[in-house]
Amino acid sequence: SPQGRSKMRSRKHQRFMERRAVLEQKGLLSPHGRLGSQTPEAGLEAHATLTKSDGTTAPRCDKVPKPKGVASSSLSPSASPDSIARHHSVLLSQGNDSSKRVRTYSLVLRPGKYVAIDCEMVGTGPQGKLSELARCSVVNYEGDVIYDKYVRPELPIVDYRTRWSGITKQHMKNAIPFKAAQAEILKILKDKIVVGHAIHNDFQALKYFHPKDRTRDTSQSPVLKKRAGLPVRANVSLKNLARHLLHKKIQVGCQGHSSVEDAQTAMELYRLVEVKWERELAHSLPPRPPSPVTDPTADSSQYLDDQYWPTDLMASSL
Repeated sequence: SPQGRSKMRSRKHQRFMERRAVLEQKGLLSPHGRLGSQTPEAGLEAHATLTKSDGTTAPRCDKVPKPKGVASSSLSPSASPDSIARHHSVLLSQGNDSSKRVRTYSLVLRPGKYVAIDCEMVGTGPQGKLSELARCSVVNYEGDVIYDKYVRPELPIVDYRTRWSGITKQHMKNAIPFKAAQAEILKILKDKIVVGHAIHNDFQALKYFHPKDRTRDTSQSPVLKKRAGLPVRANVSLKNLARHLLHKKIQVGCQGHSSVEDAQTAMELYRLVEVKWERELAHSLPPRPPSPVTDPTADSSQYLDDQYWPTDLMASSL
């Protein structure tokens, strides 16, 4: 009946008023009852509670996401390499404590962004002159091994080059096929900044091309050569750089090189001059294209000027 419905509405209204009074008491609702006038903190608290039928409140079971503060001085882990380099450059120009700040902010990026690689090759083809991949090692920024496997070349091995590669016939017994290794390694290198020494040889063995702006070749770094007191145009070996700058001996003995040790050494060298290297790289990056708003050629009114029309078209219109 209309009278019964009126009573129900009245009870609902009373319960609504009681709940609102409780929320106002707790400061979760303004006296005018406008939710838009709540403070952000109050809104979060209100979201985190449920009102019972008796007017009391109980905590919600689901989690409430906390508001994330946006730090203008930090970078997203998915930042592109040129963004990282430019960011380093900006930080370095902001004061004496900049080097420390660059290292601090980069810690977020390094674990997933930086790896070092080294490959060992054996000889295949006529007279064993063709180099094919036989071992590949990848380490992270801290030098921890994340990949190290022996690889079976696609062609029969003619020369194991054991004196330099450290590869023997025994290693090939448990080696994985080249195609399988290539797929695994390229998955690791994808979107990474890759460090290495004479790294083009490693990429060639992998039959792969890595973007230049994401490659850090310690054999081509003027910063490292200058620090070692060597001519910038000199061809310098990883062994000599390690001896001059890290005071460590590598590639000694007759059992060949260790691709793990060489990858770790390349990463150590990179980290030694990382800040200066990235700063110089940032300065060498091409300038960004002008904004369409400030580009005069994008302004339709200026585009109608004679200077933007082809000469032959202007001559035909005369």
